[in-house]
Amino acid sequence: MDQGFFLLFATVSVITALTMVLARNPVHSALALMACFLQVSAIFVLLEAPLLAVIQIFVYVGAIMVLFLFVIMMIDVREAVLQRFLPGGNLPALVLLVLLGIEMLVLVLWSDRFSVMEPVTIGGGDDVRQLGTALFADYLLPFETASVILLAALVGAIMLARKEQ
Repeated sequence: MDQGFFLLFATVSVITALTMVLARNPVHSALALMACFLQVSAIFVLLEAPLLAVIQIFVYVGAIMVLFLFVIMMIDVREAVLQRFLPGGNLPALVLLVLLGIEMLVLVLWSDRFSVMEPVTIGGGDDVRQLGTALFADYLLPFETASVILLAALVGAIMLARKEQ
């Protein structure tokens, strides 16, 4: 039963992620991203991590999506639609995307960190403390990488919303 729900949520998550990338309207992309975040939070519930599911909903669906929608509303969407990408600029980006995907698959398949292992069980009322310790001790690099990516997105949103002199 749990595997069926996981496959359902994972499939819908992938579909909404593709919809977000392929949608022409930025508001539709933002709504698809919100649906994808909700599917990921449902997967966290299936993994018996309700704290992460609530954090996913509050932080990403609540705060980040509001920020994205404000930025979308601040820029002139009709003017942005008229500005197209440079002709021929898609091929190098596609080649880079394929190379990065192959590199990611090779690294995941050769890594020992992704082997099958027992899930970590957290007992007692010390869940948040152990989560914080694991986040800032074992997973500090991915946490900081996500912070830098969000900062770059915020700076990019400010640059897009700024009026030209």
